[in-house]
Amino acid sequence: MQAKDRIILALDVDTAQEALGLVKQLTDYVGAFKIGMQLFNSAGPDIVRQVHELGGKVFVDLKLHDIPNTVGSAGKVLTRLNSFMFNVHAAGGREMMRKVARDASEEAMKLGIGAPLILAVTVLTSISAQELAEEMYVTDMKVEELVVKWALMAQESGLGGVVCSPREIVPIRQACGSDFKIVTPGIRPLWSAANDQKRITTPRQALEMGADYMVIGRPIVQAEDPREAALKIINELEA
Repeated sequence: MQAKDRIILALDVDTAQEALGLVKQLTDYVGAFKIGMQLFNSAGPDIVRQVHELGGKVFVDLKLHDIPNTVGSAGKVLTRLNSFMFNVHAAGGREMMRKVARDASEEAMKLGIGAPLILAVTVLTSISAQELAEEMYVTDMKVEELVVKWALMAQESGLGGVVCSPREIVPIRQACGSDFKIVTPGIRPLWSAANDQKRITTPRQALEMGADYMVIGRPIVQAEDPREAALKIINELEA
């Protein structure tokens, strides 16, 4: 995999116009574009097709979590949109994850296209150990232990990878092996401001820990020259 293919640019903007402006600039400098709830709910599913028309691949980041039939049906829709990857909440359980994996695969075969990579979201990076114990009543294990257990459950259910924080890359890689894909947010190059991130992990550090893809937003989007910023990250990964 080339260094640029590991970079997923977060299109955390409100309008299709803003998003497509970034796509036009950066299609040749990043591997994919992440469309989350903010943009998807503002611009609608057609934004995925518009990014494809400009040559970009799309990670649809909607974190599906519902009964198995509903998530399976949504997975078919996202497959028909030719998503490169999309995600679901591991907390939805084995049956839900198996259903969406099976439905997406069958839909892709019917259409004659490649099946999307389906990722599990384990414990949200905003959840602390205290919140896990006091608000979610998980008192018998640490956050990192639960994340690994859910990653294994996702793998056993037929999903291809997880979204996780940088601090969980190593234990997930050890538990799930080299073929299981790891996508990590919270990445900041050394030259970029930390913003609201408490702990910075650089792209190179994430790669060395075992991440396959890195979601990066503000360091590129808010740069004076987004293409130059993306190139600096590519050079850091190739160093």
